[in-house]
Amino acid sequence: MALFGTDGVRGLAGVDLTAELARSLSAAAVAVLAPGNDRPVVVVGRDPRPSGPWLQDAVVAGLTSTGADVVLVGIIPTPAVARAVADGIPDVIDAAAFGVVISASHNPPADNGIKFFGAGGRKLDDATEAAIEARLDGPVTPTASGEVISDRSGETDWYVDALVATLATSLTGLSVVVDCANGAAATVAGAAYANAGAVVSLINTDLDGEHINDHCGATHLEMLQAAVVAAGADAGIAHDGDADRCLAVAADGTLVDGDAILAILALDLHRRSNLRHGSVVATVMSNLGLHRVLRDNGITLTTTPVGDRHVAEQMRADGSVLGGEQSGHVVLLDHATTGDGVLTGLHLLAASAASGESLGTLAAALQRLPQVLVNVRVDDPVAAIDTAGPAIRFASQRLGDDGRVLVRVSGTEPLVRVMVEAETDELANEIAQQLATEVSGGTA
Repeated sequence: MALFGTDGVRGLAGVDLTAELARSLSAAAVAVLAPGNDRPVVVVGRDPRPSGPWLQDAVVAGLTSTGADVVLVGIIPTPAVARAVADGIPDVIDAAAFGVVISASHNPPADNGIKFFGAGGRKLDDATEAAIEARLDGPVTPTASGEVISDRSGETDWYVDALVATLATSLTGLSVVVDCANGAAATVAGAAYANAGAVVSLINTDLDGEHINDHCGATHLEMLQAAVVAAGADAGIAHDGDADRCLAVAADGTLVDGDAILAILALDLHRRSNLRHGSVVATVMSNLGLHRVLRDNGITLTTTPVGDRHVAEQMRADGSVLGGEQSGHVVLLDHATTGDGVLTGLHLLAASAASGESLGTLAAALQRLPQVLVNVRVDDPVAAIDTAGPAIRFASQRLGDDGRVLVRVSGTEPLVRVMVEAETDELANEIAQQLATEVSGGTA
């Protein structure tokens, strides 16, 4: 089984992800990502999980043992590390060979993970991850011992300034509640939204790591919805533990998910003639309503497998500047190399400010179709999908242009994921259950 998942290596800290594995991964990464470079510079950041400090020590040990020099940026959003790799940090470095982030993103506090950004601040492709994994047991032959050349932990102005500088519209007049998920967003969100002109209230800003993502943030929006309504705020923004995601809440507490955010940003960019090639990239899980609203406005939508890495790769291939996932990973390629939750939140609020319309009004442009997702556990997911092929094709023909069927293998578990969209909840549920039964061999 491959060590790397859809976004780096993750697991229970101290059990699945040990200090030794962290050291080995980091040492192997130097050989693969900086070959022939005797003293590559590597940026290392993390989220506030309790396991973060000792995993950071292990990562630094692995990097320096192979001759790399390290710049520490402490608790900071994951996309800040990507930005530091691509653009450097003022008065510190011009750029870096690669970056390492110690974070399990939206996972529970006991988990942790390691993800890498290669040259230019890009996520690694499958082949590069496989190369790192293949070198885990290989010899380490550094030409010199590296060291920590700068510790910028707690310094985030460089990142906040870069984010705010991307805006063409001030957020003056808008009030926003931001849920930081007790994660890395708490180090930058207040300054970023306030410096852009908004009146900001922050919730879930605890940085001890014990409650990261715990019934808060982008995976649990109930607290933010209540806070927005109670405060009479114009909008709410929710980030996850490492702040690479953004979901939103309208003034009445209505959820604005990643599909709605993509629609709002796409229409805003299109109106301003800044949507290059008139195209957007999203994953196969995006709601059919997104396809329709973009089509009706003359915008092309290209779909990719699940994962913002695949979205960014497709965007670069076809020259698109906007893409993302329903889960809130949004890539604004003119301003960042990867999904950046705070950047997305800023641009979403700027679209509202520029249009003079509320976030809820803008989100209403997306007429979402009912979507049902059923997970079916089977021994052989690929064979199960093949067996259910005729039923899948019949269901697709039955729905025609008024719905959609997607049956795929899970990337992380022995599951088949059955997704059905239809004009009504009843029809979507009916077809999803029929297909789940077919996939399970009649046992679902």
